[in-house]
Amino acid sequence: MPRTIIAGNWKMHKTAEETGAFFDAFLPRAAALPPEIEIVVCPPFTALALAASRTNGTRVRLGAQTMHWELEGPFTGEVSAPMLLEFGVAYVILGHSERRAYCNETDRTVNWKVSTALAQGLTPIVAVGETLDERNAGQTDDRVIAQTRAAFDGIARNLLDRVVLAYEPIWAIGTGKNCDPGEANRVMTVIRECVSGLDRTPILYGGSMKAENAGAYMERPNVNGGLVGGASLDPAGFAALVENAKV
Repeated sequence: MPRTIIAGNWKMHKTAEETGAFFDAFLPRAAALPPEIEIVVCPPFTALALAASRTNGTRVRLGAQTMHWELEGPFTGEVSAPMLLEFGVAYVILGHSERRAYCNETDRTVNWKVSTALAQGLTPIVAVGETLDERNAGQTDDRVIAQTRAAFDGIARNLLDRVVLAYEPIWAIGTGKNCDPGEANRVMTVIRECVSGLDRTPILYGGSMKAENAGAYMERPNVNGGLVGGASLDPAGFAALVENAKV
């Protein structure tokens, strides 16, 4: 069975000082949360060093929000896999819809990044999802299938146990709108079945998941956790979400 993961994506929130305050409040709570749930926190790059110092030796795993596919080079403003590994980063989010929309991330560059992440020993959290226009046009399944297949093009099947997928209906991200849990599970089943070898790959739901609705998603068989945005910024609220995600 796929493992259960709750990953907090802080996006462009929290200074290093604020990150320290978060972990001061969250880590005592995390120690009492269901041990079968893997907890990942993805702060901004500027807070990785502080986050690494606070999470070292704890159950909380550290993630990054993106990375470049090259290991070094003339790429102003970019961060490489070796730079992330230096801080003990274990996970990296790739292909988030905001990166695709605002930073020209494409299916092709996501594929390059997945390949590099796996080669460097990082676990990619690969995000796929449809816009509201695509959903209204009946293109949801075609869109997530195309993104998933592109992300893993040329990736050896035996490596797919080392990846994580996240289904993020773009129209539900940060809007307060939710994809019905049953429909989310249906789309996540489509994702799992479109590439051979994803049987044990965790698929997370991303789209306004919070403590109040986490249980409704986690009851569904193909929902293996959440990629959480705003609800991961408050230590008490994030802890409550993880607690409610137990199955």
